[in-house]
Amino acid sequence: MHLYDKLKELGLDYVRVDHPPVYTCAEANKHVPHLPGIRTKNLFARDAKGRRHFLVVVPDEAAVDLNELGRSLGAGRLSMGSPDRLMEYLGVEPGAVSILSLVNDPERRVEVVIDRSVWEAEILQCHPLVNTSTLAIAKAHLVTLLGFAEHAPTVLDVPLRPPALPPDPES
Repeated sequence: MHLYDKLKELGLDYVRVDHPPVYTCAEANKHVPHLPGIRTKNLFARDAKGRRHFLVVVPDEAAVDLNELGRSLGAGRLSMGSPDRLMEYLGVEPGAVSILSLVNDPERRVEVVIDRSVWEAEILQCHPLVNTSTLAIAKAHLVTLLGFAEHAPTVLDVPLRPPALPPDPES
């Protein structure tokens, strides 16, 4: 399925910005400085036995505490999914994972977890299955797309790691 065709079929509007390939939020932010909406980071994680898989959507500056998140979800220890597993489950390569990639999971093998601050935003920024474009799409339209993909999100305050302390200038 072509994502843009599905967005059009469902009547979902968006603003699109094309840019060079990006692999980090910092790179994306350099190329998409004025697009509306909350900037998101998307993590593809799995439990220790590889039985449960998660797409975790948080604000782009968040540092997720995967151990605490795993406990919150009753999944035990979480780790990042491999590029091969990411392609198998969501049909995208590293750098292109986004909430929109759930359209590639018709068997609903991936659980979607969205940080409350992202869920409360009116507009979200996300990649359209490639890391050479960024879309700004209304949350109401994402809700429609999640309904089409039959993915009910778990919305929670995703546990974060404490920020790193700046180096001590006197040491």
